[in-house]
Amino acid sequence: MDENLKGKVAVVAGSGQGIGRSIAIAMGKEGAKVVTNNRKPGSTGFAIMDDALVNNLSNEEKEALKQMSESAAGDAETTAKIIRDGGGKAVPFFGDTSDFNTAKGLIQTAIDHFGRIDILVNVVGTFAFSPIWEMSEETWDKVCHVKPKAHFNCIRHALPFMIEQRFGRIINCTSGAFNGGGIRQANYSAANAGVVGLTYAVAQEVIQFGITCNAFAPNAQTRASFEITAYEKAMPEGKGPWVYDNYRLPLDGAPSPDDLAPFICYLSTDEASEISGSVFFVGGQSVFLYSESEFKSSITKYGEGRWTIEELEQQVPLGLMGMHRSSTMQMYDMVKK
Repeated sequence: MDENLKGKVAVVAGSGQGIGRSIAIAMGKEGAKVVTNNRKPGSTGFAIMDDALVNNLSNEEKEALKQMSESAAGDAETTAKIIRDGGGKAVPFFGDTSDFNTAKGLIQTAIDHFGRIDILVNVVGTFAFSPIWEMSEETWDKVCHVKPKAHFNCIRHALPFMIEQRFGRIINCTSGAFNGGGIRQANYSAANAGVVGLTYAVAQEVIQFGITCNAFAPNAQTRASFEITAYEKAMPEGKGPWVYDNYRLPLDGAPSPDDLAPFICYLSTDEASEISGSVFFVGGQSVFLYSESEFKSSITKYGEGRWTIEELEQQVPLGLMGMHRSSTMQMYDMVKK
């Protein structure tokens, strides 16, 4: 066991399986005392698949889905047990952190068992696909009620303790969908953009207390990977998650979630005290830093009066947009070809 996080207490919301589990176990190995979490004991089941969709699969596809589901199964207790079996200290907490008071209970568990909270990693999230013009309120809320609300809930209850001790590390899991959007997942894109906005705002507010707040977008093989693959096979042609083949994500080749855990542990150390308000893309052996949103170009009308439409027709194409084409228009160009 290493000791880079020795003496620290970490809460990892959403650590029953996948990315959260890898982070929690890695933090335990680095000497942190860990509170693990997922919604309920046992496997939480599918995120988007249901019996009707499973029945649309061939027998071979059903068996493959079953095997992958079993290999990914786990909950807060199984993760905590792995940490304890490795010589670390960990306790589980079951509950849905998108509920304000449940999130309070998660943070209080760290205080009750270990006397403090130094690190909060928010990994919880879910997804659901639908064209925006067909999306139901239920489908929107299913995703956006988790992110960024659950992240906020945990941050809200952890910060009073972190402020009092003048130390804290908050790390939020987002998705690259916040930046590039997502076809048939406007809910997911909006939710993860909300995580980034929340991260920026929290970072600015709490840096005065010695607390940092960062976010990461992961590239990893998780339950989401094989579920989306199965979902695509189960849906009628043209109704799956990928509208355009050239924007299909290579989910089968995604790296292990264990690969990204060291960087999250690093962000939790004392040495990372000057890294805050940053968003990273992490996967395999690579870490990328996203640029912060900034002005790319501008036009200004001098003299009296407002812009006229005719003036804008002249100035916007070259003066403001120049040679720039948005990612949406670039995608449309590729599809037309």
